[in-house]
Amino acid sequence: MNTKHIIFDMDGTLFQTDKILEFALDDTFNDLRLRGLWEGDTPIEQYRSIMGVPLPKVWEALLPNQSESIRQEVDQMFLNKLLVNIRAGNGALYPNVVETLSRLKEQGYSIFIASNGLVEYLNTIVEVYELDRFVTEVFSIEQITSLDKADLVREIVSKYNIQSGVVVGDRLSDIKAAKANELYSVGCRFDFAKEEELAQADVVIDDMKDVMEKLSESL
Repeated sequence: MNTKHIIFDMDGTLFQTDKILEFALDDTFNDLRLRGLWEGDTPIEQYRSIMGVPLPKVWEALLPNQSESIRQEVDQMFLNKLLVNIRAGNGALYPNVVETLSRLKEQGYSIFIASNGLVEYLNTIVEVYELDRFVTEVFSIEQITSLDKADLVREIVSKYNIQSGVVVGDRLSDIKAAKANELYSVGCRFDFAKEEELAQADVVIDDMKDVMEKLSESL
């Protein structure tokens, strides 16, 4: 199998979203409390449980009784707070991400990012951590009307005529996207991963540096 194309998820795979998630979500829900639109604690654990789905679906789950206009307003508010935290250096890449991407690039891999994150959010992470040194192109779920990760990966496969390759991610949507496009799936046992979802991946890693070993085994 020619695996010289590799597609990474961003949140919970390359970027430690959990380091900024609680700050941004707390700030967002504090604003909602002040406006009388929310009572009680910030639903951080509920967010973590659905981490990986597109943001419109997040707000449907967290704010089921609010109007679509309020959800859209919250979406933008949350995005702004995430961006502030990223630029302030409160986030981080996972250990060995830079080293792994560098090795993949040196060995001739085409590296892509396919994420349920929004374009501005993804571009900010890429800019702050200089991931454009390694990544050919970043694809956001904003580009896909269906909000389906499999369709997003299909865009990459089609644009770059990928016959075989690898999808690396931490959630079931990444694994399903790989299978739907007949690609090899590597599950990441990181912050937001669930064992029952990882069980469906071709292989599972506990550290990003293990990607190279698993790729060698798959050849």
